[in-house]
Amino acid sequence: MASHPTAAPEAGAEMADARAMRRRGLTLGLLTLTYFFSYMDRQILAILLELIKADLKLSDTQLGLLSGLAFAVFYATLGVPVARLADRANRRNIIAVALTLWSAMTALCGLAQNFAQLLVARIGVGVGEAGSSPPSHSIIADLYPPDKRAGAMAIYSTGVVLGGGFGTMIGGYVASLYGWRWAMVVVGVPGVILALFVRWLVVEPRRGMSDPAREPDTSAMPSVGSAFTAMWRNGPAFHLVMAVTLTSLIGYALTGWGPSYLQRSLGYTVREVALVFAPLAAVAGTVGGLAGGAIANRAAASRGLHAQSWMVALLKLAALPFMLGFYLTDDRTLALIFYALNYLLASSYLGPTFALIQGLAPLRMRAMWAAVTLLVINLIGLGLGPTMIGLLSDLLKPATGAESLRWALVCVGALTPWPIWHYWRAGVLLRQRETAGEVRSSI
Repeated sequence: MASHPTAAPEAGAEMADARAMRRRGLTLGLLTLTYFFSYMDRQILAILLELIKADLKLSDTQLGLLSGLAFAVFYATLGVPVARLADRANRRNIIAVALTLWSAMTALCGLAQNFAQLLVARIGVGVGEAGSSPPSHSIIADLYPPDKRAGAMAIYSTGVVLGGGFGTMIGGYVASLYGWRWAMVVVGVPGVILALFVRWLVVEPRRGMSDPAREPDTSAMPSVGSAFTAMWRNGPAFHLVMAVTLTSLIGYALTGWGPSYLQRSLGYTVREVALVFAPLAAVAGTVGGLAGGAIANRAAASRGLHAQSWMVALLKLAALPFMLGFYLTDDRTLALIFYALNYLLASSYLGPTFALIQGLAPLRMRAMWAAVTLLVINLIGLGLGPTMIGLLSDLLKPATGAESLRWALVCVGALTPWPIWHYWRAGVLLRQRETAGEVRSSI
């Protein structure tokens, strides 16, 4: 009887693909939970800034460095080599190790006795978190086809609003009872346990599994420089990266200092911020993000992928007056309403943006393109955003006194039309490609 040596490998690949599809929902859920912990550990500092400032006698500039640049430099730059590793190694294992590291370092932040020690611990959090998003983006892109990818990325991106919201809730409540140090420990330790579930339950899919129209890429692993060059020469990708970077700069600046603003200018206590504003942000942001992902999927199916970028631009434009109103009002009720409406409308951008970028990326550059995007987002957005607010607040203090933080936030928030333009331009270029028949064959 004739043997067929290729039959066994092909059967094995089919079984692996079937297993990956069976566990697709579980994998997405665990990756989303990992992103939740990532953002919770990253953003917990926001609710604790005023307590840390009083305890360690720090300036707004030092607080801005802890929230932004010190974390972002290591988080962003290490994301590139991690992504290069993820494009050829087991992505699930990378995520599990990274989750263990940043969770442990978050807990260690609670032991810091001065600015230098807290700085080192925050750097450790950044080093760990560098190993989370690039391989996660790559796995999701392999598990979901283009017409479902924005929705999957939107679910994954709820980790941002839920992580930020629960970090503020848990951190603020624990800090109000036991101090900021215990808040760090309580938020950090559970991530170490989650890492075990990620290691044993998350599936590692075949690369390109959900892109049947694309031929497998057997070429040599592309260099970091070639990934940068390919992305920057791709018009839609360039504008999407610019748009999400500027959006993140504004978002990290405002969310990083939002709890401090509520305490300084509107008179809220740490517990009130934790129990009122944090749940509101979590609910409104989650609803906005999931609804945005669902709308984006429908828009792509009926009008083309370009409609996803235009949808984000329109929703961010609608959110702008509510965002500025939140920082310009002294009425606590209006502030609450403006806060909720801004989160509801502005939280839709991550899912469609990352889905479009992953769709434009070559198969063997998916994790690398995610890392390049995150490198730019976090060096500029996370690195400069909170740091810029701290500097502006200190600089404006002689002229505006106790309201210096409010006006620093207004100045940065007023930059929002800039990323809106890039989302619009990305949509124009995507539409041109669709008309020419280029996009659907390459995404």
